[in-house]
Amino acid sequence: MKLRPCIDIHDGRVKQIVGGSIGADRPVEENYVSDRDAAFYAALYRDRGLSGGHIILLNSAASDPDAYAADRAQAFGALAAWPGAMQVGGGINAQNAGEFLDAGASHVIVTSYVFREGMLDEGRLREMEQAVGRKRLVLDLSCRRLPDGGYAVVTDRWQKYTRWEITPENLQSLSSRCDEFLIHAADVEGKRGGIQEDLVAVLGRFCAQTGFPVTYAGGVRDREDLARIAALSGGRMDVTVGSALRIFGGSLELDDLARAAAAL
Repeated sequence: MKLRPCIDIHDGRVKQIVGGSIGADRPVEENYVSDRDAAFYAALYRDRGLSGGHIILLNSAASDPDAYAADRAQAFGALAAWPGAMQVGGGINAQNAGEFLDAGASHVIVTSYVFREGMLDEGRLREMEQAVGRKRLVLDLSCRRLPDGGYAVVTDRWQKYTRWEITPENLQSLSSRCDEFLIHAADVEGKRGGIQEDLVAVLGRFCAQTGFPVTYAGGVRDREDLARIAALSGGRMDVTVGSALRIFGGSLELDDLARAAAAL
């Protein structure tokens, strides 16, 4: 298991938030607002060799172009600090993806662009494949729990449910279209209350059976959560931890957690 670092950017600031609060009809719940810029965190990860993490631009380019421009400037600074080592997502489409790759992103991450009106848009997915190539594309399948206990991909900053459910069959069908999956458990993201174990179990079985790269994020609060993720995936699934880290106002040390993950 590998610890994948993160840099979340909102209103041009590095933040950790309660994921489900952004875009909702209420103020954004902020766990931590940093006085450091995104380049500082990229350099921190670079110095520790923690590659393969993601930079997420949280503002909407359509509804708040000025805030998105500030997010973008921060992201470009982070990519310049460690070119070729981090992925970037948020407002990515077939037209602008190349700009982020040229700025130093190893991959681009998309959700809402390829999921529209509750369905996977095959045309837009082909556009992304043609624009960047499958090996530089990460599909963000962040999801929320359904009333029946399953999970469906959510779009538009995790506020709109799609009809695309997280199942082994669906994951298998998309695994030939991208290089990795990034999956936030949106219901618990930023809450430091523990992982969504039933979701992790589904993802873990898929990882163990296929070896396809998946990074899980959401709710991690301690090393025991890491051990449970490793047990459910045979050590094949990577993990992202944000709000629980001391560098983002939590109690867990980055170096300690990275070593613990590598040992699982």
